[in-house]
Amino acid sequence: MEDLLRQERWRLIDQSAVGPHFHALQSFATDDTLCASVGSGESPAAARAWVHHNTIVLGIQDTRLPSLQEGISFLREEGWDVIVRNSGGLAVVLDEGVLNLTLVFPEKEKGIDINRGYDAMMMMVKEVFADFGAIIEAREIEGSYCPGSYDLSIGGKKFAGISQRRIRKGVAVQIYLCVSGSGSERAELIGKFYELAKKGEVAKGDFPDIRPEVMASLSELLGTPLTIQDVMLRFLLFLSKNSEHLVQGQLEPEEYPLFDSYYDRIIERNSRFLGR
Repeated sequence: MEDLLRQERWRLIDQSAVGPHFHALQSFATDDTLCASVGSGESPAAARAWVHHNTIVLGIQDTRLPSLQEGISFLREEGWDVIVRNSGGLAVVLDEGVLNLTLVFPEKEKGIDINRGYDAMMMMVKEVFADFGAIIEAREIEGSYCPGSYDLSIGGKKFAGISQRRIRKGVAVQIYLCVSGSGSERAELIGKFYELAKKGEVAKGDFPDIRPEVMASLSELLGTPLTIQDVMLRFLLFLSKNSEHLVQGQLEPEEYPLFDSYYDRIIERNSRFLGR
């Protein structure tokens, strides 16, 4: 885990303050692009930070819900954009109080098993918030949205979830961190979505029964008003400590055709599942 986090060169793409016009579909295409670039050796290990406003990200499994369109209509009426991501998992909430971080590693010769990627992200989060003295656990929190064995929690309340995506010998480990706002209110929104989208017949798949009280933001759990900028500073310090060179920038011109290709794919997938 430590050798994954310690890189001679970290490439940082900071999209945490781009604003509400930055669409989540662009984010997932960007991560796929970085995955391919890092995997091919054309890019060093990469880190990306991103924030999206009022967006519900569904997993492929969610598209099998029997009354999916009813659930989506509810979310849109409440002012939320809805997309389907290109990786596994279930529905999550993204808003201006949720910071998403991606670490992209090259697999190289030995490969990176799936738990090693998850453990690396968990170790980074623990180090970034170590000064608070809180015990951060990784275990499934029943009743949370998008539950998994690498839910990160404090005192039994989930504040983050981790996922992975692999393309062309590149491994992208992604985490959403609920930094501020109400974790339970986000969970209530997803709970209402599932309540509507599961109606009509037995849903094919294992969908969570949401219990809002098991989710919270870091600000709530640590008793400190944290902002996205506060956490970004901690993230930058972590990357600086774990590299000889930290280089900030955006996608390179030679990566644009790759981005366009991945963006077209996710647009097509969303058109197929969401009808637009």
